[in-house]
Amino acid sequence: MKKLLLSIALACVAPFAWGQVSETTTTTTTTDASGTITEYTPGSAIVLKESSGPVRYRFGKSVTYVTRSGKPLDETTVKTRVKVGVPVRVHYVGTGDSMMVDRVILDED
Repeated sequence: MKKLLLSIALACVAPFAWGQVSETTTTTTTTDASGTITEYTPGSAIVLKESSGPVRYRFGKSVTYVTRSGKPLDETTVKTRVKVGVPVRVHYVGTGDSMMVDRVILDED
C-alpha cells in the first residue's frame, strides 16, 4: 500500500519538477547626446565635448550619418563634413565604456 501511494505521489509531482521553464529578459536603452567633436576616428570612435566634459563613444558595426533634417549623407560628404569642431548629436546604445553609436546627426542641413 505504501509503495502504491508513493508511486502515485511521484507521478503527480514529476511533471512539475521537469517542466520548469526559465526566462531571461534583456532591456536595451537608446539615448542621444550632443556636443562638439574633439576627436574623430572614422569607423572606430568619436569624442564629444559635452557640458559634463569629454565623452568617448565607439562606433557600432554600421553607422548612419544624417543632417538635422534627416537627409542621409554619402561617404564623400561624411569625409568632408564630419571633423573636429563640428557640432553633432549621436544616437547610441549602452552605458559606460560600451556606448555604441549607430547614428551621427550633424547639427546643420
